[in-house]
Amino acid sequence: AGPRPVTFRTLDIGGDKVLPYMRSIPEENPAMGWRALRLGLDRPGMLRLQVRALLKAAAGTDLKIMFPMVSDVAELKAARQIVEREMRYLRRHGHGEPSTVRLGAMLEVPSLLFDLDGLMTHADFVSVGSNDLFQFMMAADRGNNRLNGRYDILSPMFLRALRSIVEAAERHATPLTLCGEMAGRPIEAMALIGLGFRALSMSASSIGPVKAMLLDLNAGKVEERLLALLEDGASAGSLRKELSALAQRDGLTV
Repeated sequence: AGPRPVTFRTLDIGGDKVLPYMRSIPEENPAMGWRALRLGLDRPGMLRLQVRALLKAAAGTDLKIMFPMVSDVAELKAARQIVEREMRYLRRHGHGEPSTVRLGAMLEVPSLLFDLDGLMTHADFVSVGSNDLFQFMMAADRGNNRLNGRYDILSPMFLRALRSIVEAAERHATPLTLCGEMAGRPIEAMALIGLGFRALSMSASSIGPVKAMLLDLNAGKVEERLLALLEDGASAGSLRKELSALAQRDGLTV
């Protein structure tokens, strides 16, 4: 990566993410079960080893560690304590340590929407996991073919939730990004810019189309129009039609 920043996400297995060499436990609903940071906190030895390896490898450089599927701020605090313990271990044994260590949280569980100020206070940065956040908000498994297309990620309800996250991050000056499929789709990316997001994580194949749209985008105009739609109490199932019309008027390729 050279001088470019790198963020490491701690072990994020469970649900649709499996490791062949780790025995899985049968669960009725694995997407909402024993996974990600929950597993790490229940098996602290495993999490400590991963954190220790990251701290050693990043000696003398800046390190960013992100914890997946944080469900409440107490879990983030517990994870931070594990990192601090490993930092003390390295100092005690004479190992080098990173120049800076920043700890972030994935916001993909709706419960955090009710404690955004607490989250932004205790996280050094936040990344919105839009795929899981949307499916959990709608109680709709994104892998269920019968529900495909039933709910649109450009629904006013979900966009308002995303806007509340942006506002909380701005209040606390907490760096914010968003990952997930919507970040890599031009019309959804346009909406995200309108909501105030300025950092999007996407697959390499999506960069070209999204960049082409962004080069022609008037961010201030899109933000003004989108927020007006949301403040007017829009309750339709989707704002896709309105956003597509906006993009067409402005000559954007979406």
